[in-house]
Amino acid sequence: MNIDAGTMRPQEHGEVYVLNDGGEVDLDLGNYERYLDVTLSRDNNITTGKIYREVIEKERRGDYLGKTVQIVPHVTNAIQDWIERVSKIPVDDTGEEPDVCIVELGGTVGDIESAPFVEAMRQFQFRVGYDNFALIHVSLVPDMHGEQKTKPTQTTVHALRGLGLLPDLVGFPSKIQFNCAIIHIDMYLQIACRLIVQKPLDPSTKAKISMFCHVAPEQVIGVHDVSSVYHVPLLLQSQGIVEYLHKRLNLSGIKLSQQMIDRGVSLESRWRELTKRQERVFDDVSIVLVGKYTDLQDSYMSVTKSLEHSAFRCNRRLISKWVDSSDLEPEMQVSNPAKYHDAWRAIVSAGGILVPGGFGPRGTEGMMLAIKWAREQKIPFLGICFGFQLAVAEWARNVCGFTGATSTEFNPDTEHPVIIFMPEISKTHMGGTMRLGLRPTVFEPETEKWSKVRKLYAGAGKIWERHRHRYEVNPAYIERFAASGMTFIGKDEKGERMQVLELPDHPYFVGFQAHPEFCTRPLNPSPPFLGFVAAASSQSVLKEQLDFQLKNFHPPHPEGSMVSEVELRQVETPPPGAEVVLRSEQ
Repeated sequence: MNIDAGTMRPQEHGEVYVLNDGGEVDLDLGNYERYLDVTLSRDNNITTGKIYREVIEKERRGDYLGKTVQIVPHVTNAIQDWIERVSKIPVDDTGEEPDVCIVELGGTVGDIESAPFVEAMRQFQFRVGYDNFALIHVSLVPDMHGEQKTKPTQTTVHALRGLGLLPDLVGFPSKIQFNCAIIHIDMYLQIACRLIVQKPLDPSTKAKISMFCHVAPEQVIGVHDVSSVYHVPLLLQSQGIVEYLHKRLNLSGIKLSQQMIDRGVSLESRWRELTKRQERVFDDVSIVLVGKYTDLQDSYMSVTKSLEHSAFRCNRRLISKWVDSSDLEPEMQVSNPAKYHDAWRAIVSAGGILVPGGFGPRGTEGMMLAIKWAREQKIPFLGICFGFQLAVAEWARNVCGFTGATSTEFNPDTEHPVIIFMPEISKTHMGGTMRLGLRPTVFEPETEKWSKVRKLYAGAGKIWERHRHRYEVNPAYIERFAASGMTFIGKDEKGERMQVLELPDHPYFVGFQAHPEFCTRPLNPSPPFLGFVAAASSQSVLKEQLDFQLKNFHPPHPEGSMVSEVELRQVETPPPGAEVVLRSEQ
């Protein structure tokens, strides 16, 4: 019933993923963008809350001409109309209308929550026609002491058939998940749910599923555990899924340009090389993530993927350790000395220290202690959003001598409010009211000669990354920070907001107000993360990657999405009564 993921707790829901248009969505949308190298919008994420809100608003306007509004047909029609509308939106730099849409219908067959959506898809198959709709049902084959059991799959397929949907493919993914994206609708592919198998399906198991689920043996697809998720597309391809869907959806009628064909051949070749390179890596790089939500690692999904992609590029095997920032604080030495010493043992042995995003005061003192260690001991450091702000607070305390300097998020009455609430942000409404979406950062001119970050972006004077924050560096302290040696190399277009921090006399000490992890790709890692992992590997690896990026980096965003800040539309109009003060009105 949530409108979006913006107000959900990371420990319950996992990461809140932000799109170019500022949409706060499920972390699966991040998987879709990364693996398919597409750019999605908030409309690619459909929730019950969004659908019901749209139907109710239509009823209030009188769009239904006085009819009784019901789940069928009004809600189910709204779902189908939504999918068809999103299908017209280009998702990559070609600007072309895509040909295939992959729709993941989450949950379990029979759930009350998914019932209107299942009914909508039952109707949808007739709206678009047989050749334009294929259904993959993803199910569980438990392994009971070596025997693969098919009863759960038989039961769910029978339930699905009773609801009017007949699977074309029955799939069994491994516990290493590979998800697909809502990208377009001319041809339709539905994925029902996800599950786990530990080893390849036995031929007898395939035959039994084929017999009792009314599909041919070649329509039963299994994905056993593999060394990494990046092997899964090739595993699916080896089982003939591409050929089957090509025939089932009559894709031979789509004429591709030679440029698109060459692009696909190149992608497959580079992907195969990526998976082969993973198996030949022997050198390690050790990264310690100091966070607040370490009890659920999905809370930092994009951060983890950014580190993985960067490690691939640096030919390093990623060894990542997670430290709860509260464990680094002096109080923990008394209450739980074992946790305290384990946490600090990880910090002092780290090749690199990363402090990601977050909210609230818990664990912030521990984060600043980790940042202080990285800064003073010349350990590569990367601070993202919250981590960037805490790096500023740590500098204010320990370099500038501003005792107790902190964010007004934690202490509104602090003597040194070095981080303050952004003036135009609503203080009364939480959902969709932060500074969200793709925003530009302009580098200071003199940084072209020395900045590692700028070289990672091929020396560009302006870059675009996605933002999600309510607080910013207090402009009143900028001159004092500059006088003490802190260098803000990137600002917003007006020069008012500090967005990138880099210390020139450090192997790699970088902070980003934005969330560059949201735009990482397996074959095009996020530049700040690439520099961080490279520096944590060695200075020679960092130099190698800086040279490579200067010649080869290209932004992951379509050209049309990289627009000036002044041209950006407001993502969400604050609701009536929201307390908003624009900077120009100060």
